[in-house]
Amino acid sequence: MRCTKAVIYSENLKNNVNQIKNNLKEGVKLCVAVKANAYGNGALECAKIYEELKVDYMAIATVEEGRFLRENGITTPLLLLSLADPNEFESIVKYGITPLVYEEEYFSRLNEEACKQAVVNPVFLAIDTGMGRIGCHPEEALNVSRKLQGYKNISQKGVITHFAVSDSIKKSDIKYTKKQFSLFMKAIESMKQNGIEPGIRTCAASAASIAFPEMQLDMVRPGIILYGYYADQVTKEYLEKSGKKLELEPVMQFETKVSSVRLLKKGESVSYGRTWKCKKDTYIGVLPAGYADGLLRRYAKILKVSINGTSYPVVGRICMDQCMIDLGSNEKNVKAWDKAIIFGPKSRGAFMTADDIARKTGTISYEVMTAISSRVKREVQ
Repeated sequence: MRCTKAVIYSENLKNNVNQIKNNLKEGVKLCVAVKANAYGNGALECAKIYEELKVDYMAIATVEEGRFLRENGITTPLLLLSLADPNEFESIVKYGITPLVYEEEYFSRLNEEACKQAVVNPVFLAIDTGMGRIGCHPEEALNVSRKLQGYKNISQKGVITHFAVSDSIKKSDIKYTKKQFSLFMKAIESMKQNGIEPGIRTCAASAASIAFPEMQLDMVRPGIILYGYYADQVTKEYLEKSGKKLELEPVMQFETKVSSVRLLKKGESVSYGRTWKCKKDTYIGVLPAGYADGLLRRYAKILKVSINGTSYPVVGRICMDQCMIDLGSNEKNVKAWDKAIIFGPKSRGAFMTADDIARKTGTISYEVMTAISSRVKREVQ
Protein backbone atom coordinates (compact mmCIF):
# COMPACT_ATOMS: atom_id res chain seq x y z
CA MET A 1 0.00 0.00 0.00
CA ARG A 2 1.30 3.45 -0.93
CA CYS A 3 2.45 5.48 2.08
CA THR A 4 1.00 8.77 0.82
CA LYS A 5 -2.55 8.90 2.16
CA ALA A 6 -5.27 11.05 3.67
CA VAL A 7 -6.18 9.92 7.15
CA ILE A 8 -9.81 10.73 7.99
CA TYR A 9 -10.36 11.08 11.74
CA SER A 10 -13.92 9.87 12.29
CA GLU A 11 -14.07 11.19 15.84
CA ASN A 12 -13.23 14.68 14.60
CA LEU A 13 -16.01 14.48 12.01
CA LYS A 14 -18.49 13.32 14.64
CA ASN A 15 -17.36 16.11 16.94
CA ASN A 16 -17.96 18.71 14.22
CA VAL A 17 -21.44 17.38 13.46
CA ASN A 18 -22.34 17.46 17.15
CA GLN A 19 -20.95 20.98 17.50
CA ILE A 20 -23.19 22.09 14.64
CA LYS A 21 -26.22 20.33 16.13
CA ASN A 22 -25.61 22.09 19.44
CA ASN A 23 -26.08 25.41 17.62
CA LEU A 24 -29.33 24.46 15.90
CA LYS A 25 -32.82 25.22 17.07
CA GLU A 26 -35.02 22.27 17.94
CA GLY A 27 -36.39 20.47 14.89
CA VAL A 28 -33.98 21.98 12.35
CA LYS A 29 -32.90 19.36 9.83
CA LEU A 30 -29.30 18.77 8.79
CA CYS A 31 -28.16 18.48 5.16
CA VAL A 32 -24.45 17.64 5.10
CA ALA A 33 -22.26 18.34 2.09
CA VAL A 34 -20.63 15.27 0.59
CA LYS A 35 -20.13 16.88 -2.82
CA ALA A 36 -16.65 17.07 -4.32
CA ASN A 37 -15.66 13.86 -2.56
CA ALA A 38 -16.80 15.35 0.76
CA TYR A 39 -14.52 18.35 0.21
CA GLY A 40 -11.69 15.91 -0.45
CA ASN A 41 -12.30 13.89 2.71
CA GLY A 42 -13.83 10.89 0.93
CA ALA A 43 -17.53 10.90 0.03
CA LEU A 44 -18.34 7.28 0.84
CA GLU A 45 -16.16 7.21 3.95
CA CYS A 46 -17.87 10.31 5.33
CA ALA A 47 -21.34 9.31 4.13
CA LYS A 48 -21.18 6.10 6.15
CA ILE A 49 -20.40 8.13 9.26
CA TYR A 50 -23.23 10.55 8.48
CA GLU A 51 -25.70 7.68 8.14
CA GLU A 52 -24.56 6.43 11.52
CA LEU A 53 -25.33 9.91 12.87
CA LYS A 54 -28.74 9.87 11.13
CA VAL A 55 -28.47 13.14 9.20
CA ASP A 56 -31.54 14.18 7.21
CA TYR A 57 -30.01 14.90 3.78
CA MET A 58 -26.70 14.73 1.98
CA ALA A 59 -25.82 17.39 -0.59
CA ILE A 60 -24.15 16.38 -3.87
CA ALA A 61 -23.05 18.35 -6.93
CA THR A 62 -23.33 15.74 -9.69
CA VAL A 63 -25.61 12.86 -10.56
CA GLU A 64 -22.57 10.62 -10.73
CA GLU A 65 -21.80 11.41 -7.09
CA GLY A 66 -25.33 10.30 -6.22
CA ARG A 67 -25.11 7.11 -8.25
CA PHE A 68 -21.84 6.21 -6.54
CA LEU A 69 -23.32 6.66 -3.08
CA ARG A 70 -26.49 4.73 -3.88
CA GLU A 71 -24.59 1.82 -5.42
CA ASN A 72 -22.50 1.67 -2.26
CA GLY A 73 -25.46 1.39 0.06
CA ILE A 74 -26.18 4.99 1.08
CA THR A 75 -29.94 5.45 1.55
CA THR A 76 -30.17 8.99 3.01
CA PRO A 77 -32.05 11.50 0.78
CA LEU A 78 -29.67 13.18 -1.67
CA LEU A 79 -30.06 16.85 -2.62
CA LEU A 80 -28.47 17.75 -5.97
CA LEU A 81 -27.19 21.34 -5.72
CA SER A 82 -26.11 21.76 -9.36
CA LEU A 83 -28.22 21.41 -12.49
CA ALA A 84 -28.09 18.08 -14.27
CA ASP A 85 -27.99 17.42 -17.97
CA PRO A 86 -31.47 16.24 -19.05
CA ASN A 87 -29.77 13.06 -20.27
CA GLU A 88 -29.15 12.31 -16.59
CA PHE A 89 -32.83 12.48 -15.60
CA GLU A 90 -33.18 8.71 -15.89
CA SER A 91 -30.47 8.28 -13.24
CA ILE A 92 -31.92 11.04 -11.04
CA VAL A 93 -35.21 9.18 -10.85
CA LYS A 94 -33.64 5.71 -10.67
CA TYR A 95 -31.40 6.60 -7.74
CA GLY A 96 -33.93 8.71 -5.88
CA ILE A 97 -32.07 12.02 -6.16
CA THR A 98 -33.79 15.32 -5.32
CA PRO A 99 -32.78 17.98 -7.89
CA LEU A 100 -33.17 21.75 -7.92
CA VAL A 101 -35.62 23.10 -10.53
CA TYR A 102 -36.89 26.48 -11.62
CA GLU A 103 -37.51 26.36 -15.40
CA GLU A 104 -40.62 24.64 -16.73
CA GLU A 105 -38.98 23.08 -19.79
CA TYR A 106 -36.45 21.48 -17.43
CA PHE A 107 -38.84 20.08 -14.86
CA SER A 108 -41.43 19.01 -17.43
CA ARG A 109 -38.82 16.68 -18.92
CA LEU A 110 -38.01 15.41 -15.44
CA ASN A 111 -41.72 14.73 -14.95
CA GLU A 112 -41.79 12.69 -18.17
CA GLU A 113 -38.98 10.51 -16.92
CA ALA A 114 -40.65 10.05 -13.55
CA CYS A 115 -43.81 8.98 -15.41
CA LYS A 116 -41.81 6.36 -17.31
CA GLN A 117 -40.48 4.95 -14.06
CA ALA A 118 -43.88 5.25 -12.38
CA VAL A 119 -42.66 7.26 -9.39
CA VAL A 120 -43.19 10.73 -7.93
CA ASN A 121 -39.78 12.40 -7.77
CA PRO A 122 -39.18 15.11 -5.15
CA VAL A 123 -37.68 18.45 -6.20
CA PHE A 124 -36.61 21.68 -4.51
CA LEU A 125 -37.60 24.99 -6.07
CA ALA A 126 -34.46 27.12 -6.42
CA ILE A 127 -34.77 30.87 -5.94
CA ASP A 128 -31.95 33.24 -6.87
CA THR A 129 -31.94 35.99 -4.24
CA GLY A 130 -28.57 37.45 -5.21
CA MET A 131 -26.03 34.74 -5.94
CA GLY A 132 -26.60 35.05 -9.69
CA ARG A 133 -26.12 31.35 -10.27
CA ILE A 134 -29.16 29.06 -10.05
CA GLY A 135 -32.84 29.80 -9.52
CA CYS A 136 -35.77 31.94 -10.57
CA HIS A 137 -36.09 35.53 -9.43
CA PRO A 138 -37.99 35.90 -6.14
CA GLU A 139 -40.92 37.62 -7.81
CA GLU A 140 -41.26 34.65 -10.21
CA ALA A 141 -41.26 32.00 -7.47
CA LEU A 142 -45.03 31.88 -6.98
CA ASN A 143 -45.71 31.41 -10.68
CA VAL A 144 -43.03 28.71 -11.01
CA SER A 145 -44.39 26.91 -7.96
CA ARG A 146 -47.90 27.02 -9.41
CA LYS A 147 -46.61 25.38 -12.58
CA LEU A 148 -44.88 22.71 -10.51
CA GLN A 149 -48.18 21.81 -8.88
CA GLY A 150 -49.55 20.91 -12.30
CA TYR A 151 -47.17 17.99 -12.81
CA LYS A 152 -48.25 14.73 -11.22
CA ASN A 153 -44.91 12.89 -11.12
CA ILE A 154 -42.79 15.56 -9.48
CA SER A 155 -43.46 17.05 -6.08
CA GLN A 156 -42.16 20.26 -4.50
CA LYS A 157 -40.38 18.98 -1.41
CA GLY A 158 -38.79 22.31 -0.50
CA VAL A 159 -37.46 25.72 -1.48
CA ILE A 160 -33.82 26.75 -1.49
CA THR A 161 -31.56 29.74 -2.00
CA HIS A 162 -27.85 30.33 -1.50
CA PHE A 163 -26.11 33.30 0.11
CA ALA A 164 -23.22 35.05 -1.61
CA VAL A 165 -21.41 36.71 1.33
CA SER A 166 -22.72 35.15 4.53
CA ASP A 167 -19.13 34.23 5.46
CA SER A 168 -18.16 37.92 5.58
CA ILE A 169 -18.43 40.15 8.67
CA LYS A 170 -18.34 43.43 6.73
CA LYS A 171 -21.39 45.56 7.48
CA SER A 172 -22.25 45.90 3.81
CA ASP A 173 -22.06 42.12 3.33
CA ILE A 174 -24.16 41.40 6.41
CA LYS A 175 -26.72 43.82 5.02
CA TYR A 176 -26.64 41.98 1.68
CA THR A 177 -27.17 38.60 3.37
CA LYS A 178 -30.14 39.97 5.29
CA LYS A 179 -31.54 41.36 2.06
CA GLN A 180 -31.24 37.93 0.41
CA PHE A 181 -32.98 36.35 3.39
CA SER A 182 -35.79 38.90 3.22
CA LEU A 183 -36.33 38.25 -0.49
CA PHE A 184 -36.41 34.51 0.14
CA MET A 185 -38.96 34.83 2.94
CA LYS A 186 -41.18 37.11 0.84
CA ALA A 187 -41.19 34.57 -1.98
CA ILE A 188 -42.14 31.82 0.47
CA GLU A 189 -44.89 33.95 2.00
CA SER A 190 -46.38 34.57 -1.44
CA MET A 191 -46.69 30.81 -1.92
CA LYS A 192 -48.37 30.34 1.46
CA GLN A 193 -50.83 33.17 0.81
CA ASN A 194 -51.84 31.40 -2.39
CA GLY A 195 -52.39 28.03 -0.76
CA ILE A 196 -49.09 26.43 -1.77
CA GLU A 197 -47.08 24.54 0.84
CA PRO A 198 -43.42 25.46 0.17
CA GLY A 199 -42.00 22.41 1.93
CA ILE A 200 -38.58 22.43 3.58
CA ARG A 201 -37.18 25.96 3.65
CA THR A 202 -33.38 26.09 3.47
CA CYS A 203 -31.00 28.97 2.87
CA ALA A 204 -28.16 28.75 5.42
CA ALA A 205 -24.88 26.95 4.74
CA SER A 206 -21.83 26.87 7.03
CA ALA A 207 -21.55 30.52 8.05
CA ALA A 208 -25.20 31.59 8.14
CA SER A 209 -26.34 28.46 9.98
CA ILE A 210 -24.28 29.54 13.00
CA ALA A 211 -23.93 33.32 12.67
CA PHE A 212 -27.61 33.95 11.82
CA PRO A 213 -29.77 31.53 13.86
CA GLU A 214 -32.96 33.14 12.53
CA MET A 215 -31.95 31.92 9.07
CA GLN A 216 -31.83 28.24 10.03
CA LEU A 217 -35.51 27.84 9.10
CA ASP A 218 -36.30 24.14 8.48
CA MET A 219 -32.89 22.87 7.37
CA VAL A 220 -29.26 24.03 7.26
CA ARG A 221 -26.60 22.91 4.79
CA PRO A 222 -23.17 22.97 6.46
CA GLY A 223 -20.12 22.32 4.31
CA ILE A 224 -16.63 23.42 5.32
CA ILE A 225 -17.38 23.44 9.06
CA LEU A 226 -18.14 19.72 8.89
CA TYR A 227 -14.54 19.13 7.91
CA GLY A 228 -12.99 21.28 10.62
CA TYR A 229 -12.54 24.74 9.16
CA TYR A 230 -14.38 27.99 9.76
CA ALA A 231 -16.09 29.81 6.92
CA ASP A 232 -13.76 32.66 5.97
CA GLN A 233 -14.31 35.62 8.36
CA VAL A 234 -16.86 33.81 10.52
CA THR A 235 -14.12 32.45 12.77
CA LYS A 236 -14.20 30.83 16.19
CA GLU A 237 -13.26 34.17 17.78
CA TYR A 238 -15.97 36.07 15.91
CA LEU A 239 -18.62 33.56 16.96
CA GLU A 240 -17.49 33.63 20.59
CA LYS A 241 -17.90 37.41 20.68
CA SER A 242 -21.56 36.94 19.79
CA GLY A 243 -22.01 34.25 22.42
CA LYS A 244 -21.78 31.20 20.15
CA LYS A 245 -19.53 28.20 20.66
CA LEU A 246 -18.22 26.12 17.77
CA GLU A 247 -15.16 23.99 18.52
CA LEU A 248 -14.05 22.40 15.25
CA GLU A 249 -11.35 19.82 14.58
CA PRO A 250 -9.80 19.26 11.12
CA VAL A 251 -10.92 15.87 9.81
CA MET A 252 -8.22 15.19 7.21
CA GLN A 253 -4.54 14.58 7.77
CA PHE A 254 -2.49 14.44 4.56
CA GLU A 255 0.61 12.41 5.24
CA THR A 256 3.35 10.37 3.67
CA LYS A 257 6.77 8.95 4.62
CA VAL A 258 10.36 9.98 3.97
CA SER A 259 11.46 7.70 1.16
CA SER A 260 15.10 8.78 1.18
CA VAL A 261 17.59 10.93 3.10
CA ARG A 262 20.48 12.26 1.00
CA LEU A 263 23.48 14.46 1.71
CA LEU A 264 24.04 17.17 -0.88
CA LYS A 265 27.20 19.27 -1.04
CA LYS A 266 27.36 23.05 -0.86
CA GLY A 267 26.30 24.54 -4.20
CA GLU A 268 24.34 21.49 -5.39
CA SER A 269 20.77 22.12 -6.51
CA VAL A 270 17.40 20.53 -5.80
CA SER A 271 14.58 19.75 -8.26
CA TYR A 272 13.56 21.16 -11.64
CA GLY A 273 14.82 24.55 -12.70
CA ARG A 274 17.59 24.48 -10.07
CA THR A 275 15.69 27.18 -8.14
CA TRP A 276 17.18 26.13 -4.78
CA LYS A 277 20.84 25.45 -4.03
CA CYS A 278 22.52 24.27 -0.85
CA LYS A 279 24.34 27.09 0.94
CA LYS A 280 26.28 24.44 2.83
CA ASP A 281 26.41 20.66 3.01
CA THR A 282 22.77 19.74 3.62
CA TYR A 283 20.67 16.64 4.21
CA ILE A 284 17.65 16.47 1.90
CA GLY A 285 14.60 14.31 2.56
CA VAL A 286 12.55 13.01 -0.34
CA LEU A 287 8.78 12.65 0.06
CA PRO A 288 6.71 10.56 -2.41
CA ALA A 289 3.98 13.20 -2.74
CA GLY A 290 3.63 15.80 -5.47
CA TYR A 291 1.21 17.93 -7.42
CA ALA A 292 -0.50 14.88 -8.90
CA ASP A 293 -1.53 14.08 -5.33
CA GLY A 294 -2.76 17.62 -4.70
CA LEU A 295 0.45 19.06 -3.26
CA LEU A 296 0.36 22.05 -5.58
CA ARG A 297 3.52 23.69 -6.91
CA ARG A 298 2.65 27.04 -5.39
CA TYR A 299 2.88 25.52 -1.90
CA ALA A 300 6.64 25.06 -2.22
CA LYS A 301 7.63 28.44 -0.80
CA ILE A 302 5.48 28.21 2.33
CA LEU A 303 5.04 24.55 3.19
CA LYS A 304 6.56 23.12 6.36
CA VAL A 305 6.25 19.40 6.98
CA SER A 306 6.10 17.85 10.44
CA ILE A 307 8.41 14.89 11.12
CA ASN A 308 8.98 13.53 14.63
CA GLY A 309 7.69 16.75 16.14
CA THR A 310 9.93 19.09 14.14
CA SER A 311 9.02 21.17 11.08
CA TYR A 312 11.05 21.09 7.89
CA PRO A 313 10.57 23.36 4.85
CA VAL A 314 9.95 22.10 1.33
CA VAL A 315 12.74 23.26 -0.97
CA GLY A 316 12.93 23.46 -4.74
CA ARG A 317 9.99 22.93 -7.03
CA ILE A 318 7.35 20.38 -6.10
CA CYS A 319 7.38 17.61 -8.73
CA MET A 320 4.47 15.58 -10.05
CA ASP A 321 5.07 12.66 -7.68
CA GLN A 322 7.70 13.84 -5.21
CA CYS A 323 8.99 16.83 -3.28
CA MET A 324 12.08 17.53 -1.22
CA ILE A 325 12.58 18.97 2.26
CA ASP A 326 15.56 20.62 3.94
CA LEU A 327 16.66 18.53 6.95
CA GLY A 328 19.65 20.71 7.83
CA SER A 329 23.38 20.12 7.92
CA ASN A 330 23.56 17.71 10.84
CA GLU A 331 20.18 16.05 10.83
CA LYS A 332 19.90 12.89 12.93
CA ASN A 333 16.22 13.25 13.83
CA VAL A 334 14.93 11.91 10.52
CA LYS A 335 15.50 8.58 8.82
CA ALA A 336 14.00 6.86 5.82
CA TRP A 337 10.34 5.82 6.23
CA ASP A 338 9.61 8.17 9.12
CA LYS A 339 6.07 9.60 8.91
CA ALA A 340 5.79 13.10 7.43
CA ILE A 341 2.62 15.09 8.09
CA ILE A 342 1.96 17.64 5.35
CA PHE A 343 -1.18 19.14 6.88
CA GLY A 344 -3.86 18.18 9.36
CA PRO A 345 -4.98 18.69 12.96
CA LYS A 346 -2.25 20.28 15.07
CA SER A 347 -3.48 18.16 17.98
CA ARG A 348 -2.29 15.13 15.99
CA GLY A 349 1.18 16.50 15.30
CA ALA A 350 0.72 18.57 12.13
CA PHE A 351 2.61 21.85 11.88
CA MET A 352 0.19 23.31 9.32
CA THR A 353 -3.55 22.96 8.71
CA ALA A 354 -5.27 23.25 5.33
CA ASP A 355 -6.31 26.74 6.42
CA ASP A 356 -2.70 27.74 7.15
CA ILE A 357 -1.68 26.68 3.66
CA ALA A 358 -4.67 28.45 2.15
CA ARG A 359 -4.03 31.77 3.87
CA LYS A 360 -0.35 31.75 2.91
CA THR A 361 -1.09 31.01 -0.75
CA GLY A 362 -4.08 33.29 -1.29
CA THR A 363 -6.80 30.66 -1.48
CA ILE A 364 -9.28 28.87 0.80
CA SER A 365 -9.18 25.61 2.75
CA TYR A 366 -11.86 24.17 0.44
CA GLU A 367 -9.41 24.24 -2.49
CA VAL A 368 -6.54 22.76 -0.47
CA MET A 369 -8.61 19.74 0.56
CA THR A 370 -10.48 19.15 -2.71
CA ALA A 371 -7.14 19.26 -4.55
CA ILE A 372 -6.11 15.99 -2.89
CA SER A 373 -6.45 13.62 -5.82
CA SER A 374 -8.21 10.28 -6.14
CA ARG A 375 -4.94 8.34 -6.19
CA VAL A 376 -4.46 9.30 -2.54
CA LYS A 377 -6.16 6.63 -0.45
CA ARG A 378 -8.59 7.83 2.23
CA GLU A 379 -8.10 5.85 5.41
CA VAL A 380 -10.71 6.21 8.14
CA GLN A 381 -9.46 5.99 11.70
